Amino acid sequence: MADMTGPRDVTPEVRLRTVEDLDLDVFFDHQADPKATEMAAFPARDADKFAAHWAKIRADDTVVVRTIVADGVVAGNIGSWEQDGLRLLGYWLGREHWGRGVATQALTQFVDEVSTRPLYAHVVAHNAGSIRVLEKCGFRRDHEQEAEAPAPDDGIEELIFVLNA
Repeated sequence: MADMTGPRDVTPEVRLRTVEDLDLDVFFDHQADPKATEMAAFPARDADKFAAHWAKIRADDTVVVRTIVADGVVAGNIGSWEQDGLRLLGYWLGREHWGRGVATQALTQFVDEVSTRPLYAHVVAHNAGSIRVLEKCGFRRDHEQEAEAPAPDDGIEELIFVLNA
């Protein structure tokens, strides 16, 4: 019988590294993917706004940002920043890397590197994959923070997850 396993059946080797200039082209393509923007409920930026956003991120010493590399290929990015007195995190993976364990491995490595607690993540309610990643990495829904958050003006339900320990 023929071997029916393929590359998607193998868990990729994932590592985090410093963001390099050439990574930004890949990040731009990832964030411009209509299916990804729908899943994240976050609009794509045009080239100028994207470049300005990343210049600001990379110039801010309080932001921790890493490129996610899966099997030697830039798969996405992950970062953490201060907002309203809380330490937040977010990540974005190219669609071709979804469902392969890349985000879970990247987040596991990232929370080992960023020791600040509590650490918060906001995720839209319909993004089941990202919710699973957060839960696998020890994040739990923070109903108290959700209750205190202002009601969304866009009608998109957002959940808040927290990692305390």
